[in-house]
Amino acid sequence: MKLATLNDGTRDGKLVVVSKDITRYCAADNIAPTLQAALDDWEHCAPKLEALYRDVEHQAVPCERFHEREAHSPLPRAYQWADGSAYINHVELVRKARDAEVPESFYHDPLMYQGGSDNFLPPRADIPLGNPEWGCDMEGEVACITDDVPMGVSVADAADHIKLLMLVNDVSLRGLIPGELAKGFGFFQAKPSSAFSPVCVTPDELGDAWKDSVIHLPLNVDYNGEPFGRADVGQDATFSLADLVAHAAKTRPLGAGTIIGSGTISNKGEDGGPGKPVSQGGAGYSCIAEIRMIETIANGSPSTPFMSAGDTVAISMNDKDGHSIFGTIEQKVVSV
Repeated sequence: MKLATLNDGTRDGKLVVVSKDITRYCAADNIAPTLQAALDDWEHCAPKLEALYRDVEHQAVPCERFHEREAHSPLPRAYQWADGSAYINHVELVRKARDAEVPESFYHDPLMYQGGSDNFLPPRADIPLGNPEWGCDMEGEVACITDDVPMGVSVADAADHIKLLMLVNDVSLRGLIPGELAKGFGFFQAKPSSAFSPVCVTPDELGDAWKDSVIHLPLNVDYNGEPFGRADVGQDATFSLADLVAHAAKTRPLGAGTIIGSGTISNKGEDGGPGKPVSQGGAGYSCIAEIRMIETIANGSPSTPFMSAGDTVAISMNDKDGHSIFGTIEQKVVSV
């Protein structure tokens, strides 16, 4: 099924069930007023939401037109948002650009940081930028939403706790990252509010494109109206979303509504080296930092600037028939 949260002016929005083609919706407030409320009682609410989804598909209930611009992120705020780094190719490029080795542990012990979860951006909201020198970057990712996950869960059991999937623009301020990491205490100011896709879906909506807790479809990232990234989410994934959920729950339980991100989707080139831009027949990139790393490796310094006021990014994913699965994140950077 497909779910969304309408931006109705309240803090947590209104839960709706959306048609498969993302054109119609029916309010689900008689089942749960918000997505978080549904996740808090998922075992009870999910079957009712599935039944309503079938009714929406069969046009057996009154529906209204779904406009993606009226949607908030599926969870406008969450009890927890943790982002992993499932694509070691991205990490390898970062390290290589500064002539550093990747620690061996990174290949079996995922990187993860805890992001700000109290205020997510709607998928069509502007990205506020206080200072261009902060180095604003997009990061195209996928994410899952869990129900209650017990501490110490196995990877196999963690897969069963993945209830919903969505896309992410994990906004990063690259210029602030080095200074924060140098303090030895992780990100904070370098990670402002992220935005998620207009629609989240249950894994069964992906059919055979969902395998071993990994999505096997390209992630479309357009920058200023041009194709920038077409990296395959199922390619070069060192860790699955179940791996990341289990990692997050190693020493503590995860509450229902926890969001776990994949990290920047990143593919190697056909020769096993750095990938090529889309314009050159490659899969491109899901963030600007990656092409800057490749430029640094090749030329000694980067030439592609980070985002500034007026720049736009769009992130989406299509099924094998070319139909949108999650709707589209469309954002513009604005000066504040």
